[in-house]
Amino acid sequence: MPPFTGSGDDACVATNLELFADYFQIHVLDDVSEATETGIGDVWTDQAVLDGLGVAEHALAIGTAVNVTVDVTIDLLTGRPGDDSDDFDHVVEASLNLASGRMVVLGCTDYGPDAAHFDMPAGWTRIRTSRRNLEAAAFPDPDCEDEPEDMEEIRLQAWPAPYALPDIIKRWTPPDA
Repeated sequence: MPPFTGSGDDACVATNLELFADYFQIHVLDDVSEATETGIGDVWTDQAVLDGLGVAEHALAIGTAVNVTVDVTIDLLTGRPGDDSDDFDHVVEASLNLASGRMVVLGCTDYGPDAAHFDMPAGWTRIRTSRRNLEAAAFPDPDCEDEPEDMEEIRLQAWPAPYALPDIIKRWTPPDA
């Protein structure tokens, strides 16, 4: 697990993962939260599904456009990043209480101890989730399925910040199928 170091809004740690987005979601959790044992299914209200973001104090459920493997990049930052939402289809932010000082990123049916763990300062952390390639992933060309250009890409940016309400910065609406 890489240490949290650096200054400004520079990425201190960048990690790439491929996660199975079972049930159209991935999770970001505090390492010792109850959610690691019991799940966070109760966060999926109608509004959370629309927002692609389910929020609990120690856990976030990030909605995906697909029920398959997604590309995930995690950037651990020391400060708020600049706005690059024009490069993405859907962008949301929420606060996560990392009481343990360790963040866990995993598919919703992954085994917690085997998941990616990251050291962060203990306390409130802001998580910005930026997703792109959603239409190609959700409605792939049947002649080109399982191609890299059909994979949903998710970037998680995390930085220490006081608690703030969730924010839907940019909303993607799927086209009519």
